[in-house]
Amino acid sequence: MGNALRPAAPRAPRRGEPLGSPGSFDELHRRCKEVFPQQMEGVKLIVNKTLSSHFQVTHTVHMSTLGPSSYHFNATFVGDRQLGPTETHQAKFVTWQFDGEYRGDDCTATLTLGNPDLLGESVILVAHFLQSVTPRLVLGGEMVYHRRPGEEGAILTLAGKYTALKWVATLNVGYGGAHASYYHRANEQVQVGVELEANTRLQDTTFAFGYQLNLPQANMVFRGLLDSNWSVGGVLEKKLPPLPVTLALGAFLNHWKNRFHCGFSVIVG
Repeated sequence: MGNALRPAAPRAPRRGEPLGSPGSFDELHRRCKEVFPQQMEGVKLIVNKTLSSHFQVTHTVHMSTLGPSSYHFNATFVGDRQLGPTETHQAKFVTWQFDGEYRGDDCTATLTLGNPDLLGESVILVAHFLQSVTPRLVLGGEMVYHRRPGEEGAILTLAGKYTALKWVATLNVGYGGAHASYYHRANEQVQVGVELEANTRLQDTTFAFGYQLNLPQANMVFRGLLDSNWSVGGVLEKKLPPLPVTLALGAFLNHWKNRFHCGFSVIVG
C-alpha cells in the first residue's frame, strides 16, 4: 500500500492587530478634554481658510469686556510625509522656539528647544517619547531640562494611556505632581469625562467633571462642567448647514469668587 497522505501542517498564527501610532504627548488627555467646554468671554469671530492641501490660515477677532480686544493670525503648514494628520512645523521668533517631531508606525518622538542663548549659557529643552506597547496600551514620558547661570535642573514625567472600546484612562506622574483623566462614552448621545490634577509645588489638587450631549437631529452639541473650585459652566453649539458656520453661546459662574461671564462666537469654516 502506498503511503497515506498526511494532513498539512497548520499555518502559523496570523500576526496580531497592528499597534498603531500613539499620537503626540500633548494629546494624551485629548479625548477627555474634548468633553469639557472651552471658556468663553465677549464676542469672538473665527475664520478658517484652507488655501491648499498643505496650507491653512486662521483669522481670530476677539472683542472682550474684561480686557483689550485683539486680532490673531495663524498659519499652519502640513508636510508631505505621512507622519500623521497633525504634523505641523512652527517657528516662534518671539521666544526663539524650535520644534521637531518624528512619528513612526508605533512610536512618536518630539524635541523642543526654547530660548537658546550660547553666550548666556541658558536653554530650555523638552523631549517627549511615546511607544505603543499593545494595540490598547501606550507608555512613554517627558523630560524637561533647563539651564541658566547659577541654576540647572531636569524634571521627568512618566505617562500611560489605556484605550478600551468605550473608555480611555490616562495618567501622568512626575516630580511636579500627577494628572489623571477618564473618558467614557455611554452611547451615541452622552459622553462624560473626569480629570484630577495634583500639584506638589503648589500643594493644590483640583477635580473636574465634564459631560457632552449630542443632538444630531437638531445639529446641536452641549458641553458642561463642574469642578472643585465651585465653578459651573456650559457651552451650546449650533451648526447651520449647508453653510459652514457654527454658532456657540457659553456661560460660566464661579460661586467662590462670585464671578460670572458669558460669551458668543461665530466660527466660519
